[in-house]
Amino acid sequence: MGNSALKSHLETSQKTGVFQLTGKGLQEFPEELQRLTANLRTVDLSENKIQALPPSIGNFLQLRSLTLNSNRLTGLPGDIGKLKKLETLILNGNQIQQLPPSLGQLKALRTLSLAGNHFSEFPTGLGTLRQLDLLDLSRNRIQSVPAEVSKLQVIEINLNQNQISVLSEEVSRCPRLKVLRLEENCLELSSIPQSILTESRVSLFSVEGNLFEVKRLRELEGYEQYMERFTATKKKFA
Repeated sequence: MGNSALKSHLETSQKTGVFQLTGKGLQEFPEELQRLTANLRTVDLSENKIQALPPSIGNFLQLRSLTLNSNRLTGLPGDIGKLKKLETLILNGNQIQQLPPSLGQLKALRTLSLAGNHFSEFPTGLGTLRQLDLLDLSRNRIQSVPAEVSKLQVIEINLNQNQISVLSEEVSRCPRLKVLRLEENCLELSSIPQSILTESRVSLFSVEGNLFEVKRLRELEGYEQYMERFTATKKKFA
C-alpha cells in the first residue's frame, strides 16, 4: 500500500476518529497512527498479517473500539490496560493463548470477543470488568470452565466449539448471566450442574452437539424452573 493512500486514510481519520484498513497485508501496526492518538475512537485492522501490537497502543486514550480479526497475534502487550475508554475488543481468528493481567483494568469494556484463537484454559482475571456484557471464547481448545467464572459480570458467555468436559457449578453464581452457549463440546449429561437449572438466572442454556441428546435435559431436577425463565424471556422479546 502506497504512502499516499495511507496519508489520505490518516487525513480522513483525523476528521472522523475512525481508522479502517482491512485486507491490505499489513505486517505491523501502522506507526503513523501515533499522530492520531488524541483523535481515534475506532480502529479496525482486520484481515492483515499483524503479529503483535506495540506497547504504544496504550497511548490511544480515546479509543472505544479495537478490532483485529484474522491477523497473526499471539498475545497482547500489558499496555493495553491503559485504554480506559475501550468498550469493544474483537480479536477473533488469531493465535492468542493467554491474556495479560492488565486486561482486567479495561473498566469500560462491554464486549470481549476471542473466538477462533488458541486458548486451552479459560482466561482468568476478567472478574474486574464490571461493565462486560459479552464474552465470546467460541472455537478455542478450552477443556473446563473453572470456579472463578462466578466472578464474571457478563450477560452472555459463548463457549461453543471447544473441548469442554467439566463445567463448574459456580457458573450458576454469575450475577448477570442469562445466556450460556456450550454447543459442540464434550459434556456428558452428568457434567451439567443442577444449580444452573435451579439457582441461576440463565434463561438460554444452549448445549446441542454434546455427548447426550438435548431432550435428556428434561430428566434433570430443576428443568421446569429453567423452562419458566426461558419462556418468560421469549415472551418478553416476542
